[in-house]
Amino acid sequence: MRPRGKKVAKKSAKQAGAKPVSSAEHHRVLRKQHESEAAQDYCEVIAELLDSGVEARVGRIAERFGLSHVTVSRVVRRLAREGYIVAHARAPLGLTPRGRALATEARARHEVVVAFLRAIGVDERTAQADAEGIEHHVSPATLRAMARVAGK
Repeated sequence: MRPRGKKVAKKSAKQAGAKPVSSAEHHRVLRKQHESEAAQDYCEVIAELLDSGVEARVGRIAERFGLSHVTVSRVVRRLAREGYIVAHARAPLGLTPRGRALATEARARHEVVVAFLRAIGVDERTAQADAEGIEHHVSPATLRAMARVAGK
């Protein structure tokens, strides 16, 4: 609350040295984040399945995400075209080196966000659930700050 009678000068984003983000730019960044969110989630799940000795199949992924087989198949085809997933008809899915790297990065981001949420008093179950959304949209600078707070 500002004192009565005194005008408080607000610095514009330009004066403060920050570049203002246009609405169009914000939405472009958000769309890009949503595209990479699917790639991260799918690669992460495939890596988890493979690392636990379970075949990565479209049906298992569909069940895990609560999606239809058709939806998962479409995303898998796109990710195969983009070089993240190895997919052949009637064969288990695999990860390319690029897909494995993305899965490793996604898992690390998830762990930092969960650790941060736990550090500020959020219970484990809620932290796990909330991290699923936060991990995809947090900037590298914010993620580094979260890691510092969490002691990671």
